[in-house]
Amino acid sequence: MQSRHATPSRYATLSRSRLAVLLPELLLAGQLIDRSAMAWCISAFGREEMTRIAIEEWMAASPIYTRRMQDALDYRGDDVVTIFKGLQLDIGAPPQFMDFRYTVHDPWSGEFHLDHCGALMDVEPMGERYVRAMCHDIEDPTFDATAVATNPKAQVRPVHRPPRVPADRRPHCAWTVRIDDAHPPVSPSADCVALRESRAATLPLPPIDPAEPGRGDYTGPLLSDLDFAEFSHSALVRIADEVCLQMHLLNLGFVRAVSRRTGDPREICTKQLVGIAGVAAERLHAALGLPGGVEGALRTLELHPLLNPAEYVRASREDGAITVRPGPAHDDGAWISLCGPDSTAALQAVVRAVDPRLDVVVEGSPDSWTARVLTREDPAPEFDEVAVTRISTGASFRFQPRKSLPITPVR
Repeated sequence: MQSRHATPSRYATLSRSRLAVLLPELLLAGQLIDRSAMAWCISAFGREEMTRIAIEEWMAASPIYTRRMQDALDYRGDDVVTIFKGLQLDIGAPPQFMDFRYTVHDPWSGEFHLDHCGALMDVEPMGERYVRAMCHDIEDPTFDATAVATNPKAQVRPVHRPPRVPADRRPHCAWTVRIDDAHPPVSPSADCVALRESRAATLPLPPIDPAEPGRGDYTGPLLSDLDFAEFSHSALVRIADEVCLQMHLLNLGFVRAVSRRTGDPREICTKQLVGIAGVAAERLHAALGLPGGVEGALRTLELHPLLNPAEYVRASREDGAITVRPGPAHDDGAWISLCGPDSTAALQAVVRAVDPRLDVVVEGSPDSWTARVLTREDPAPEFDEVAVTRISTGASFRFQPRKSLPITPVR
Protein backbone atom coordinates (compact mmCIF):
# COMPACT_ATOMS: atom_id res chain seq x y z
CA MET A 1 0.00 0.00 0.00
CA GLN A 2 2.98 2.30 -0.35
CA SER A 3 4.03 4.33 -3.34
CA ARG A 4 7.36 5.99 -4.00
CA HIS A 5 5.53 8.83 -5.73
CA ALA A 6 2.71 9.34 -3.24
CA THR A 7 1.40 12.89 -2.82
CA PRO A 8 2.79 14.51 0.36
CA SER A 9 0.30 14.50 3.21
CA ARG A 10 -1.22 17.81 4.30
CA TYR A 11 -0.77 16.62 7.87
CA ALA A 12 3.00 16.62 7.35
CA THR A 13 2.84 20.42 7.75
CA LEU A 14 1.94 19.98 11.43
CA SER A 15 4.51 19.50 14.18
CA ARG A 16 4.79 16.20 16.02
CA SER A 17 3.16 17.69 19.13
CA ARG A 18 0.25 19.11 17.13
CA LEU A 19 -0.28 15.76 15.40
CA ALA A 20 -0.48 14.05 18.79
CA VAL A 21 -3.34 16.43 19.66
CA LEU A 22 -4.99 15.98 16.27
CA LEU A 23 -5.27 12.19 16.25
CA PRO A 24 -7.79 11.71 19.09
CA GLU A 25 -9.85 14.47 17.48
CA LEU A 26 -9.90 12.67 14.14
CA LEU A 27 -10.87 9.38 15.78
CA LEU A 28 -13.71 11.10 17.63
CA ALA A 29 -14.86 12.83 14.45
CA GLY A 30 -15.17 9.42 12.83
CA GLN A 31 -17.38 8.21 15.68
CA LEU A 32 -19.61 11.27 15.36
CA ILE A 33 -20.37 10.53 11.70
CA ASP A 34 -23.21 8.30 12.86
CA ARG A 35 -24.51 10.91 15.28
CA SER A 36 -24.84 13.13 12.22
CA ALA A 37 -26.28 10.47 9.91
CA MET A 38 -28.70 8.37 11.86
CA ALA A 39 -31.21 11.06 12.85
CA TRP A 40 -31.91 11.59 9.16
CA CYS A 41 -32.15 7.84 8.56
CA ILE A 42 -34.71 7.51 11.35
CA SER A 43 -36.71 10.33 9.85
CA ALA A 44 -36.61 8.83 6.36
CA PHE A 45 -36.80 5.08 7.04
CA GLY A 46 -37.66 4.49 10.72
CA ARG A 47 -35.67 3.06 13.63
CA GLU A 48 -35.40 -0.53 12.37
CA GLU A 49 -34.02 0.48 8.98
CA MET A 50 -31.64 2.93 10.66
CA THR A 51 -30.30 0.00 12.67
CA ARG A 52 -29.79 -2.07 9.52
CA ILE A 53 -28.02 0.82 7.79
CA ALA A 54 -25.61 1.14 10.71
CA ILE A 55 -24.87 -2.59 10.64
CA GLU A 56 -24.29 -2.59 6.89
CA GLU A 57 -21.98 0.43 6.83
CA TRP A 58 -19.72 -0.75 9.68
CA MET A 59 -19.56 -4.32 8.37
CA ALA A 60 -18.58 -2.96 4.96
CA ALA A 61 -15.83 -0.63 6.14
CA SER A 62 -14.25 -1.90 9.35
CA PRO A 63 -12.52 -5.07 8.06
CA ILE A 64 -10.88 -3.04 5.28
CA TYR A 65 -9.57 -0.17 7.35
CA THR A 66 -8.56 -2.48 10.21
CA ARG A 67 -6.27 -4.39 7.86
CA ARG A 68 -4.89 -1.15 6.40
CA MET A 69 -3.85 0.07 9.86
CA GLN A 70 -2.24 -3.27 10.66
CA ASP A 71 -0.16 -2.96 7.51
CA ALA A 72 0.72 0.69 8.16
CA LEU A 73 1.99 0.08 11.71
CA ASP A 74 3.35 -3.44 11.16
CA TYR A 75 1.34 -5.28 13.80
CA ARG A 76 -0.21 -7.97 11.64
CA GLY A 77 -1.16 -11.12 13.53
CA ASP A 78 -4.02 -13.50 14.20
CA ASP A 79 -4.38 -13.18 17.99
CA VAL A 80 -6.44 -11.13 20.46
CA VAL A 81 -3.61 -8.62 20.98
CA THR A 82 -3.80 -7.74 17.30
CA ILE A 83 -7.58 -7.32 17.56
CA PHE A 84 -7.21 -5.04 20.59
CA LYS A 85 -4.52 -2.92 18.92
CA GLY A 86 -6.86 -2.42 16.00
CA LEU A 87 -9.65 -1.22 18.27
CA GLN A 88 -7.32 1.41 19.73
CA LEU A 89 -6.90 2.93 16.27
CA ASP A 90 -10.51 2.58 15.11
CA ILE A 91 -13.04 5.38 14.64
CA GLY A 92 -15.55 3.02 16.21
CA ALA A 93 -13.64 3.24 19.50
CA PRO A 94 -12.12 6.73 19.93
CA PRO A 95 -9.94 6.92 23.06
CA GLN A 96 -11.57 7.97 26.33
CA PHE A 97 -14.92 8.76 24.68
CA MET A 98 -15.23 4.99 24.18
CA ASP A 99 -12.99 4.01 27.08
CA PHE A 100 -11.96 0.44 26.30
CA ARG A 101 -9.99 -1.40 29.02
CA TYR A 102 -8.29 -4.64 27.98
CA THR A 103 -7.31 -7.93 29.62
CA VAL A 104 -5.25 -10.57 27.79
CA HIS A 105 -5.39 -14.13 29.10
CA ASP A 106 -3.34 -15.69 26.30
CA PRO A 107 -2.99 -15.19 22.54
CA TRP A 108 -6.44 -16.69 21.92
CA SER A 109 -8.47 -15.35 24.83
CA GLY A 110 -9.08 -11.92 26.27
CA GLU A 111 -11.66 -9.47 27.57
CA PHE A 112 -12.49 -5.81 27.35
CA HIS A 113 -14.90 -3.54 29.13
CA LEU A 114 -15.92 0.07 28.65
CA ASP A 115 -15.44 2.29 31.68
CA HIS A 116 -17.24 4.99 29.68
CA CYS A 117 -19.26 4.65 26.49
CA GLY A 118 -19.99 8.01 24.91
CA ALA A 119 -22.28 6.40 22.36
CA LEU A 120 -24.38 4.98 25.19
CA MET A 121 -24.56 8.43 26.81
CA ASP A 122 -25.97 9.73 23.53
CA VAL A 123 -28.53 6.96 23.09
CA GLU A 124 -29.73 6.26 26.64
CA PRO A 125 -31.95 9.37 26.79
CA MET A 126 -33.76 8.08 23.68
CA GLY A 127 -35.07 5.02 25.52
CA GLU A 128 -34.53 1.28 25.80
CA ARG A 129 -35.44 0.41 22.19
CA TYR A 130 -32.61 2.58 20.89
CA VAL A 131 -30.19 1.23 23.50
CA ARG A 132 -30.98 -2.34 22.47
CA ALA A 133 -30.64 -1.43 18.81
CA MET A 134 -27.12 -0.10 19.37
CA CYS A 135 -25.79 -2.41 22.09
CA HIS A 136 -27.37 -5.65 20.81
CA ASP A 137 -28.52 -5.47 17.18
CA ILE A 138 -25.60 -3.39 15.89
CA GLU A 139 -22.76 -4.55 18.13
CA ASP A 140 -23.23 -8.32 17.70
CA PRO A 141 -22.49 -8.49 13.95
CA THR A 142 -20.14 -5.51 13.75
CA PHE A 143 -17.75 -6.60 16.51
CA ASP A 144 -17.28 -9.94 14.76
CA ALA A 145 -16.90 -8.16 11.42
CA THR A 146 -14.09 -6.03 12.85
CA ALA A 147 -12.37 -9.11 14.29
CA VAL A 148 -12.55 -10.94 10.94
CA ALA A 149 -9.76 -8.70 9.63
CA THR A 150 -7.47 -10.41 12.16
CA ASN A 151 -8.92 -13.90 12.53
CA PRO A 152 -12.18 -15.17 10.99
CA LYS A 153 -12.60 -17.57 13.91
CA ALA A 154 -12.66 -14.83 16.55
CA GLN A 155 -15.88 -14.39 18.50
CA VAL A 156 -16.74 -11.29 20.52
CA ARG A 157 -19.45 -12.07 23.06
CA PRO A 158 -21.08 -10.03 25.85
CA VAL A 159 -20.59 -10.63 29.56
CA HIS A 160 -23.07 -7.84 30.26
CA ARG A 161 -24.30 -4.84 28.30
CA PRO A 162 -27.00 -2.18 28.38
CA PRO A 163 -29.80 -1.54 29.09
CA ARG A 164 -28.01 -0.97 32.39
CA VAL A 165 -29.35 -2.65 35.53
CA PRO A 166 -29.01 -0.85 37.87
CA ALA A 167 -29.30 2.34 35.81
CA ASP A 168 -25.85 3.60 36.86
CA ARG A 169 -24.01 0.30 36.33
CA ARG A 170 -20.26 0.56 35.68
CA PRO A 171 -18.48 -0.51 33.61
CA HIS A 172 -21.04 0.23 30.94
CA CYS A 173 -20.47 -3.13 29.24
CA ALA A 174 -18.04 -6.07 29.22
CA TRP A 175 -17.12 -8.56 26.48
CA THR A 176 -15.00 -11.66 25.91
CA VAL A 177 -12.91 -12.30 22.81
CA ARG A 178 -12.06 -15.90 22.02
CA ILE A 179 -10.37 -17.48 19.02
CA ASP A 180 -10.98 -21.18 18.50
CA ASP A 181 -10.58 -23.41 15.46
CA ALA A 182 -13.95 -24.93 16.38
CA HIS A 183 -15.72 -21.61 15.80
CA PRO A 184 -17.45 -21.27 12.43
CA PRO A 185 -15.51 -18.69 10.41
CA VAL A 186 -16.98 -15.23 9.91
CA SER A 187 -17.17 -14.13 6.29
CA PRO A 188 -16.94 -10.55 5.05
CA SER A 189 -20.23 -8.98 3.99
CA ALA A 190 -21.11 -8.49 0.32
CA ASP A 191 -20.68 -4.73 0.80
CA CYS A 192 -17.21 -5.29 2.26
CA VAL A 193 -16.22 -7.43 -0.72
CA ALA A 194 -17.46 -4.73 -3.09
CA LEU A 195 -15.77 -1.93 -1.13
CA ARG A 196 -12.41 -3.70 -1.38
CA GLU A 197 -12.31 -2.52 -4.99
CA SER A 198 -12.75 1.15 -4.07
CA ARG A 199 -9.96 3.67 -4.48
CA ALA A 200 -10.09 4.31 -0.72
CA ALA A 201 -9.45 0.65 0.09
CA THR A 202 -6.45 0.34 -2.22
CA LEU A 203 -4.99 3.84 -1.85
CA PRO A 204 -1.18 4.03 -1.47
CA LEU A 205 0.07 6.43 1.21
CA PRO A 206 3.56 7.76 2.05
CA PRO A 207 5.55 5.25 4.13
CA ILE A 208 6.70 5.77 7.71
CA ASP A 209 10.38 6.73 8.02
CA PRO A 210 11.97 4.19 10.43
CA ALA A 211 14.95 6.50 11.04
CA GLU A 212 12.91 9.27 12.66
CA PRO A 213 12.86 9.76 16.45
CA GLY A 214 9.90 8.12 18.15
CA ARG A 215 7.87 4.98 17.66
CA GLY A 216 7.48 4.07 13.99
CA ASP A 217 5.21 1.06 14.44
CA TYR A 218 3.00 -0.73 16.97
CA THR A 219 4.95 -3.95 17.28
CA GLY A 220 5.59 -5.30 20.76
CA PRO A 221 3.21 -5.43 23.71
CA LEU A 222 -0.33 -4.13 23.81
CA LEU A 223 -0.53 -0.78 25.61
CA SER A 224 -3.36 0.27 27.93
CA ASP A 225 -3.63 3.63 26.16
CA LEU A 226 -1.86 5.02 23.14
CA ASP A 227 0.19 8.08 23.98
CA PHE A 228 0.38 9.50 20.48
CA ALA A 229 3.23 11.78 21.52
CA GLU A 230 5.46 8.67 21.58
CA PHE A 231 5.09 8.12 17.84
CA SER A 232 7.41 9.61 15.23
CA HIS A 233 6.32 12.47 13.01
CA SER A 234 5.88 10.34 9.89
CA ALA A 235 4.04 7.64 11.87
CA LEU A 236 1.58 10.23 13.18
CA VAL A 237 1.08 11.59 9.67
CA ARG A 238 0.38 8.09 8.33
CA ILE A 239 -2.04 7.31 11.17
CA ALA A 240 -3.90 10.59 10.59
CA ASP A 241 -4.27 9.85 6.89
CA GLU A 242 -5.43 6.30 7.63
CA VAL A 243 -8.02 7.57 10.12
CA CYS A 244 -9.39 9.92 7.46
CA LEU A 245 -9.62 6.96 5.09
CA GLN A 246 -11.57 5.10 7.77
CA MET A 247 -14.12 7.91 7.67
CA HIS A 248 -14.32 7.84 3.89
CA LEU A 249 -14.74 4.06 3.86
CA LEU A 250 -17.47 4.25 6.50
CA ASN A 251 -19.21 6.89 4.42
CA LEU A 252 -18.93 4.76 1.28
CA GLY A 253 -20.57 1.93 3.22
CA PHE A 254 -23.27 4.36 4.32
CA VAL A 255 -23.87 5.48 0.73
CA ARG A 256 -24.31 1.86 -0.37
CA ALA A 257 -26.75 1.15 2.48
CA VAL A 258 -28.83 4.27 1.89
CA SER A 259 -28.86 3.75 -1.88
CA ARG A 260 -30.64 0.43 -1.39
CA ARG A 261 -33.48 2.26 0.34
CA THR A 262 -34.00 5.31 -1.82
CA GLY A 263 -33.67 6.23 -5.45
CA ASP A 264 -31.40 9.18 -4.73
CA PRO A 265 -29.19 9.02 -1.60
CA ARG A 266 -27.68 12.47 -2.15
CA GLU A 267 -30.01 14.40 0.16
CA ILE A 268 -29.46 12.18 3.22
CA CYS A 269 -25.74 11.81 2.51
CA THR A 270 -25.35 15.58 2.20
CA LYS A 271 -27.13 16.11 5.53
CA GLN A 272 -24.73 13.61 7.13
CA LEU A 273 -21.75 15.46 5.68
CA VAL A 274 -22.92 18.94 6.68
CA GLY A 275 -23.45 17.85 10.28
CA ILE A 276 -20.08 16.18 10.77
CA ALA A 277 -18.29 18.88 8.73
CA GLY A 278 -19.36 21.63 11.12
CA VAL A 279 -18.77 19.81 14.41
CA ALA A 280 -15.42 18.33 13.31
CA ALA A 281 -14.25 21.75 12.07
CA GLU A 282 -15.13 23.40 15.36
CA ARG A 283 -13.24 20.80 17.38
CA LEU A 284 -10.19 20.73 15.08
CA HIS A 285 -9.96 24.53 15.01
CA ALA A 286 -10.05 24.75 18.81
CA ALA A 287 -7.78 21.77 19.54
CA LEU A 288 -5.03 22.98 17.20
CA GLY A 289 -5.29 26.61 18.28
CA LEU A 290 -5.75 27.81 14.71
CA PRO A 291 -6.24 31.52 13.98
CA GLY A 292 -9.62 33.10 13.33
CA GLY A 293 -10.90 34.84 10.24
CA VAL A 294 -10.32 33.84 6.64
CA GLU A 295 -6.83 32.47 7.31
CA GLY A 296 -8.08 30.20 10.08
CA ALA A 297 -10.96 28.98 7.94
CA LEU A 298 -8.67 28.07 5.04
CA ARG A 299 -6.31 26.23 7.36
CA THR A 300 -9.21 24.36 8.96
CA LEU A 301 -10.41 23.32 5.51
CA GLU A 302 -6.92 22.09 4.62
CA LEU A 303 -6.83 19.84 7.69
CA HIS A 304 -10.45 18.71 7.66
CA PRO A 305 -11.22 15.03 6.91
CA LEU A 306 -13.38 16.21 4.02
CA LEU A 307 -10.18 17.12 2.12
CA ASN A 308 -7.87 14.38 3.40
CA PRO A 309 -5.78 12.40 2.77
CA ALA A 310 -4.14 14.45 0.04
CA GLU A 311 -3.55 11.33 -2.07
CA TYR A 312 -7.31 10.70 -2.04
CA VAL A 313 -8.82 14.20 -2.31
CA ARG A 314 -6.96 16.26 -4.89
CA ALA A 315 -7.03 19.78 -3.51
CA SER A 316 -4.58 22.64 -3.14
CA ARG A 317 -4.45 26.02 -1.49
CA GLU A 318 -3.61 28.74 -3.97
CA ASP A 319 -4.00 32.53 -3.81
CA GLY A 320 -6.14 32.48 -0.69
CA ALA A 321 -8.52 29.80 -2.00
CA ILE A 322 -9.01 26.04 -2.03
CA THR A 323 -8.99 24.45 -5.47
CA VAL A 324 -10.35 20.93 -5.93
CA ARG A 325 -9.68 18.74 -8.96
CA PRO A 326 -10.90 15.28 -9.99
CA GLY A 327 -9.20 12.42 -8.16
CA PRO A 328 -9.72 9.08 -6.43
CA ALA A 329 -12.35 10.49 -4.03
CA HIS A 330 -14.46 11.62 -6.97
CA ASP A 331 -14.02 8.20 -8.56
CA ASP A 332 -15.47 6.63 -5.39
CA GLY A 333 -18.30 9.15 -5.05
CA ALA A 334 -16.92 10.14 -1.64
CA TRP A 335 -17.76 13.23 0.44
CA ILE A 336 -16.03 15.66 -1.90
CA SER A 337 -18.45 14.68 -4.68
CA LEU A 338 -21.21 16.26 -2.58
CA CYS A 339 -19.46 19.65 -2.74
CA GLY A 340 -19.25 22.10 -5.62
CA PRO A 341 -20.77 25.25 -7.10
CA ASP A 342 -24.31 23.97 -6.57
CA SER A 343 -23.69 22.32 -3.19
CA THR A 344 -21.81 24.57 -0.76
CA ALA A 345 -23.43 23.75 2.60
CA ALA A 346 -20.67 21.42 3.87
CA LEU A 347 -17.96 23.97 3.05
CA GLN A 348 -20.02 26.72 4.67
CA ALA A 349 -20.44 24.58 7.79
CA VAL A 350 -16.66 24.27 8.07
CA VAL A 351 -15.87 27.98 7.75
CA ARG A 352 -18.78 29.05 9.96
CA ALA A 353 -17.39 26.83 12.70
CA VAL A 354 -14.45 29.25 12.74
CA ASP A 355 -16.61 32.39 12.56
CA PRO A 356 -20.35 32.52 11.74
CA ARG A 357 -19.75 35.63 9.63
CA LEU A 358 -17.61 33.68 7.17
CA ASP A 359 -19.01 32.33 3.93
CA VAL A 360 -17.82 30.41 0.88
CA VAL A 361 -18.23 31.23 -2.79
CA VAL A 362 -17.55 28.32 -5.16
CA GLU A 363 -16.92 28.61 -8.88
CA GLY A 364 -16.22 25.94 -11.48
CA SER A 365 -17.69 22.58 -12.47
CA PRO A 366 -19.07 19.81 -10.23
CA ASP A 367 -15.70 18.04 -9.88
CA SER A 368 -13.24 20.89 -10.56
CA TRP A 369 -13.84 24.06 -8.61
CA THR A 370 -12.35 26.82 -6.47
CA ALA A 371 -13.73 27.90 -3.09
CA ARG A 372 -13.00 31.38 -1.74
CA VAL A 373 -13.73 32.40 1.82
CA LEU A 374 -15.14 35.83 2.50
CA THR A 375 -16.58 37.74 5.44
CA ARG A 376 -20.22 38.80 5.60
CA GLU A 377 -21.53 41.62 7.73
CA ASP A 378 -23.98 39.51 9.72
CA PRO A 379 -23.44 36.06 11.27
CA ALA A 380 -25.27 33.14 9.65
CA PRO A 381 -27.45 30.81 11.73
CA GLU A 382 -26.13 27.35 12.47
CA PHE A 383 -27.16 24.65 10.02
CA ASP A 384 -29.84 22.33 11.39
CA GLU A 385 -27.60 19.39 10.48
CA VAL A 386 -24.81 20.75 12.70
CA ALA A 387 -27.24 21.38 15.55
CA VAL A 388 -28.44 17.77 15.33
CA THR A 389 -24.88 16.44 15.50
CA ARG A 390 -24.07 18.76 18.39
CA ILE A 391 -26.61 16.91 20.53
CA SER A 392 -23.97 14.19 20.94
CA THR A 393 -21.90 14.41 24.10
CA GLY A 394 -18.92 13.96 21.80
CA ALA A 395 -19.35 17.50 20.48
CA SER A 396 -18.16 18.93 23.80
CA PHE A 397 -16.00 16.00 25.00
CA ARG A 398 -12.57 16.87 26.39
CA PHE A 399 -9.60 14.53 26.22
CA GLN A 400 -7.34 14.07 29.26
CA PRO A 401 -3.59 13.30 29.17
CA ARG A 402 -2.78 9.59 29.50
CA LYS A 403 0.43 7.62 29.22
CA SER A 404 1.00 4.24 27.59
CA LEU A 405 1.38 1.35 30.01
CA PRO A 406 2.06 -2.20 28.78
CA ILE A 407 -0.64 -4.75 29.50
CA THR A 408 0.72 -7.83 31.24
CA PRO A 409 -1.08 -10.99 30.09
CA VAL A 410 -2.95 -12.86 32.80
CA ARG A 411 -1.57 -16.40 33.06
